Amino acid sequence: MSSSEFSYPLETLRQFAADVLRHASEQGASACETDVSESFGQSVTVRRGEVETIEYNRDKGIGVTTYLGQRRGHASTSDFSKQALRATVEAALSIARFTAPDPCAGLPDEQRLAKRTMDLELYHPWDLSVEAAIAIAQRCEQAAFAVSPMVKNSEGASVSVQQSQFVSANSLGFMGGFPTSRHYLSCSVIAGEGENMQRDDWYTTHRDPALLAAPEVIGDYAARRALSRLGARKLKTRSVPVLFEATLASGLIGSFVHAASGGALYRKSSFLLDRLGQRIFPRHVQISERPHLPGALASSPFDDDGVATSDREVVRDGVLEGYFLSTYSARKLGMQTTGNAGGCHNLIVKPGMLDFQGLLREMGRGLLITELLGQGVNYVTGDYSRGAAGYWVEGGEIRYPVQEITIAGNLKDMLQGIVAIGNDVLVRGSKQVGSILIERMKVAGA
Repeated sequence: MSSSEFSYPLETLRQFAADVLRHASEQGASACETDVSESFGQSVTVRRGEVETIEYNRDKGIGVTTYLGQRRGHASTSDFSKQALRATVEAALSIARFTAPDPCAGLPDEQRLAKRTMDLELYHPWDLSVEAAIAIAQRCEQAAFAVSPMVKNSEGASVSVQQSQFVSANSLGFMGGFPTSRHYLSCSVIAGEGENMQRDDWYTTHRDPALLAAPEVIGDYAARRALSRLGARKLKTRSVPVLFEATLASGLIGSFVHAASGGALYRKSSFLLDRLGQRIFPRHVQISERPHLPGALASSPFDDDGVATSDREVVRDGVLEGYFLSTYSARKLGMQTTGNAGGCHNLIVKPGMLDFQGLLREMGRGLLITELLGQGVNYVTGDYSRGAAGYWVEGGEIRYPVQEITIAGNLKDMLQGIVAIGNDVLVRGSKQVGSILIERMKVAGA
């Protein structure tokens, strides 16, 4: 796959955006914003040494949002012809004419828009042929099978190469955009036989393919994880300390982000409503947002509204100092946007002094969680209940795997009950956090 496979130069996308804004103005829109994007990629999956799937994707689109005062209309198209762009603008305006006014609708305040460009090193094309991708996936899967004859089957090893570019613009003069890339390598295998079978997986993802873990490392670790789950037992119901592995700790922080986000807050469907300035974590918890980290998976100089992003402290000494607000949700709450339209940008939970083994010793006796099932989170009350699997820990060491259990608690208590945060940080998305040890949760089992 050639790294020059974008259908249009970025400057052409800029011209499309300018044409949309000009036509919207000519048709009487009081304001307009548009997003133009295209992406392409390929994914290859190998299973038991044979090619299972080869997929190519290529997408493009233009979204147009027009305003007639405080009435808003939106339309989109994948046709980049001049006629289609004009028709899309007119469709958005037609929708706006029949929409009720919303006092919070409209473009961001002009002074909040991003004014400068910056190269955050987010584009690292991977010129990977299908043949080379197949070979990488085969090496990954072969490494898994080589660990033990107990690794009996595979759900496949996959290699994915994805590249995209976009331009966002609005009628206040903002226009910004850039190319990005994201690539990954994964492996999922099955160990055991008969009724004693377990699966597990592992993957690596980066913008720069040079930073991906070696395929042999991914396959080997996926196999060892699956093997370690053989002979899993059930637990009797009890209340014990719980350690969320780093892969799952990011989801726990994600629950906090959801509850602290504008949509949940203005709908009054969050247990963090009116908690700004209050301590919701222990004093040792510090959470920062760093949108401009070079090469990071969630870096951006501006959010989906075009508002400039900036470094900020979200939680300081356990105190909630900032929500996650877009322009619209901020207006609904009578506040200022935090540059989070579209989500958070590299949320970093400050790691503690303990590594993973140190966290196990700190816990002493309790449950290590490595897999969660279901979506049992009530953000209004904070009630939390998920199916889980993992390992029972005694004397600071893993003793045996467990399965078919449920962990339950309340997010308010869970966040306040964070005993320690590990330095085993695993970066796979917008949140960077190590394993999290929680003082006590209810574990329901046999």
